[in-house]
Amino acid sequence: MRAEDVWGERWTSCANPLAHRYMETAARKGSLVCLAADMRSVAELVDLVEEVGPHIAALKTHVDMVDDFSLEAWSGLVDAAQRHDLLLFEDRKFADIGKVSQHQMAGVHDVRSWADIVTAHRISGPDIVDGIAAGWADVERIGGVLLLAQMSSSGNLLDADYTAETIATGRGSPHVIGYIGNGSSATEVAALRQQVGAGQMIWTPGVNLAVGAGAMGQRYGHPRDAVLAGSDAIIVGSGIHGVENRAEAAAQYAEASFAALVERGG
Repeated sequence: MRAEDVWGERWTSCANPLAHRYMETAARKGSLVCLAADMRSVAELVDLVEEVGPHIAALKTHVDMVDDFSLEAWSGLVDAAQRHDLLLFEDRKFADIGKVSQHQMAGVHDVRSWADIVTAHRISGPDIVDGIAAGWADVERIGGVLLLAQMSSSGNLLDADYTAETIATGRGSPHVIGYIGNGSSATEVAALRQQVGAGQMIWTPGVNLAVGAGAMGQRYGHPRDAVLAGSDAIIVGSGIHGVENRAEAAAQYAEASFAALVERGG
């Protein structure tokens, strides 16, 4: 299925090349799944990718959680992601001023050299996005930023005014491919889509085929509901990597999410 056919208005309205790359990958693989791979070792991450790679479109990492990180070892994960046609998404949640963020894109983890997408908060000001983009430019790469407009954790401080400011910042930047929304609430995702319009993406954590409350304040909504409300990627963690048959679970999430996109009509 061609990306432009399945994504419809989102394809024609999103100008960022990283957004198009994701939509092409999702269409090829029949999956809107971004796997939140919160593993503690590089070997665990590589094993997970090899197992579920055919069923996911992106891999979300927290590189600073990895106990045995080295650039040499990490290159094995990058190679595995490339073999399985995955975007690499470092959920760094940058939150400092632009110049500091540019340097943080380098550093010991050298995020700028391998991440296709990163997350950032808007809290420090709009120049954070330019700082991140400058980090990619330093190594002659182009990436995409997802700004946190909503969160699915209970008690978070991202209120309506903050969300509106975040969207205003993202709308004015060629580097922002979209926003993180609250997948545990289809109502909130729909409201965010109304504000964002068709021109940028919404990626949503807080989804699980088993809806309800999770550990440590996490809440879950159903992936179909999130996609029908306007989500373009569902971020799934323990619902895949925490079960016995991880490949089967990933395939179930892929089927549910892509069927919802087709039902939505792009």
